[in-house]
Amino acid sequence: MPALTVLCNPNPELRVLSVALSTEEILLPHTQKLIDDMIVTMQVEDGVGLAAPQVGAHLRLIVAETPHGNLAFINPVITSRSVRLVNSTEGCLSVPGMSGTVKRHSSVKVTAQDRTGKTIELKANGLLSIIFQHEIDHLDGVLFIDRAEKVITDVKSRL
Repeated sequence: MPALTVLCNPNPELRVLSVALSTEEILLPHTQKLIDDMIVTMQVEDGVGLAAPQVGAHLRLIVAETPHGNLAFINPVITSRSVRLVNSTEGCLSVPGMSGTVKRHSSVKVTAQDRTGKTIELKANGLLSIIFQHEIDHLDGVLFIDRAEKVITDVKSRL
């Protein structure tokens, strides 16, 4: 499977609002191939998360490195957030050579569908919490540089 091309800022495609997928659409062969190709791309690019808009697909679909492997989360929604905020140093495959400090919730609860269309709920802490917040922002056309308090150039990023 070849890696997909990751779009880079200021490409306007990164600012388009993504649309939800129905269970039937999730199960289509081309959606399953997109998921596989996104996981390969994330690995090739040495990332820990990737959102469909970053590869030019305006779908509410992300892939993430989790303790259970590289998984897809479709139509993810953050249903609750911790009160506690943490400073997260983030980079982005779509904003190469830059990183920034972003205030994020230390934990989040997420509802999504897996690649079989099954609804899943999980609580994410630490890095996985940051990944969900960062990647779900992509689905809404938001980049980490929009939220960063301070941006630094020339840094290798993994989100």
